[in-house]
Amino acid sequence: MKDNQNKHLKVQEFVDCYATTDFLTEMAKIDNESDGQDAALKWLSLAALHGINEYAEKISISRNKNGRVKVTAEYREKDLPVMNSAVADTIFDTVREISHFDKSHGKTRMALGVRDSSVDLNLELKEKSDKTKLTIRFV
Repeated sequence: MKDNQNKHLKVQEFVDCYATTDFLTEMAKIDNESDGQDAALKWLSLAALHGINEYAEKISISRNKNGRVKVTAEYREKDLPVMNSAVADTIFDTVREISHFDKSHGKTRMALGVRDSSVDLNLELKEKSDKTKLTIRFV
């Protein structure tokens, strides 16, 4: 049976579930998820939690035309844990669906409940012929 639950709500549920974990360790396990949609939602939740906890200005995920995925945070010189290209594709599709972006680009603000508080995230998705990039800015 297919779960038709609202994906934004599911991200918030994962935020609550993972709020007390080691976010980077959990992000590194994303490729082991059997459900690609859950993997994408978990990654979005963990990225938001990590960004909030570490005072990140932004976290970006990009995939080039060869399928190579790169994840970075602006405040760090090193890359964050990377997932496989299939999970990255699902993350991009999930953000498109949550935010109602068209295929090539979009920019919006998303409110995310975090326990007894909330945070606003600016989501920006850009797609060019050789690269797709999602940027999560922490407002």
